[in-house]
Amino acid sequence: MKNQIPNAITILSLILACLAIILTFEGELAIAAYLLIGSCVADFLDGFAARALKVNNPIGKEIDSLVDMIAFGVAPAMLMYQVTKMAQETAQIQILIDFPWLHYLVFLIPIFSAIRLAKFNIDTRQTKSFIGLAVPAHAGFYIFCTLLYLFPNLPKVINVNSIVNPIVSNPLILLLLCIPLSFMMLAEVPMFSLKVKNLKWSENKLPLTFLFLWLGLLALTNIVAMPTIIIIYIVWSIFLKL
Repeated sequence: MKNQIPNAITILSLILACLAIILTFEGELAIAAYLLIGSCVADFLDGFAARALKVNNPIGKEIDSLVDMIAFGVAPAMLMYQVTKMAQETAQIQILIDFPWLHYLVFLIPIFSAIRLAKFNIDTRQTKSFIGLAVPAHAGFYIFCTLLYLFPNLPKVINVNSIVNPIVSNPLILLLLCIPLSFMMLAEVPMFSLKVKNLKWSENKLPLTFLFLWLGLLALTNIVAMPTIIIIYIVWSIFLKL
């Protein structure tokens, strides 16, 4: 029975993602984003449960990849499609009027997610850390950009609205960001591990520093910290590779 607990949590992630897709096209973008955050949490918990219960189920690994494809590939792409279409109604950017097919740049999200997940499953180098941006982190960028677009005036200690709002309300910028971020999933860039091995600072300087940075940003800028920390994570990892 315990062997099926991680799989049940994975299926919960799938259900939440499917509901998010439905609600996205019903115009309930905020609820859809919250459901995808829940899907991310379930994605973390299924692995945690498998390790805690000492379950090693090959079928579970395959289910996890298939669910990740829907939850962090298809669902955020649909969310971003609707957000950019909505933003375009207000922004009326000429290039998107002339070339409306540019909204289909969101297809890069599921396309590269599928390739990334397939590579991860056969890449023996990625047992303790990632090479290239992880699919859930990539999806998280779009999920929180959606919430920032929908709720531009959330309370913040440091008001960064003048910087953030023009970005998340500009459909062309959001669509163009899909290109480099999607390619980062396949980039041969080692992404440093965020796992804390123990409570010793000397052995966990990098992940703990990153964690404190994220908590500081969260306290000062509210959920602006979420997409921002993903960009910092990418840039930091690239810098460490140089």
